[in-house]
Amino acid sequence: MALTRRQHEVLDFIRSFVAAHHYSPSLEEIAGHFGLSSVATVHKHVQHLVEKGHLRKAWNRARSVEPIEREGEGSVVLPLLGSVAAGRPIEAVETDETLEVPSSLLPRGADCFALRVCGDSMIEDQIADGDFVIVESRPQATDGEAVVALLRGEEVTLKRFYRSGSQVRLQPANSEMRALEVPAEDVEIRGVVRGLLRKF
Repeated sequence: MALTRRQHEVLDFIRSFVAAHHYSPSLEEIAGHFGLSSVATVHKHVQHLVEKGHLRKAWNRARSVEPIEREGEGSVVLPLLGSVAAGRPIEAVETDETLEVPSSLLPRGADCFALRVCGDSMIEDQIADGDFVIVESRPQATDGEAVVALLRGEEVTLKRFYRSGSQVRLQPANSEMRALEVPAEDVEIRGVVRGLLRKF
């Protein structure tokens, strides 16, 4: 489940504190680290991290906050840069959320980010509304790749990319929808889809 930037910072602090001291920080120590006057705010962040499966806590004793280590190959925290339209283009919106993804989904050495999918224009590629796509950040794409494209500097869409001379065709993977045909200078490739996460 996606984390806000502050939740990620709190989780990182708890992990580093436990690694250094071999015991958990108190809520007061977490509050002091972030310059917070109230432990109620810390308690709220910790509760959210417990609910999202990143921490466990015994509520009847002090210093009981423990990071939950994930099994397998490990994970990477990516910035979750808002939503992308798999349908009609929507405005580009950035957030301060993050998303923890399996490292196996990421190309080695690539700069990546995540986006939440809105709409059903890519359902024939098994990309559904509410899914998260993992995107390799790069400004070029080859024909047939699924891309995140910025149109006219203001709208973001997720489609298959095809170039034809001075035009670009952004093709949905939904036989009931039409392709977008736009001048190449109006299209800025923000990245190429490299993975997909779905939460049930």
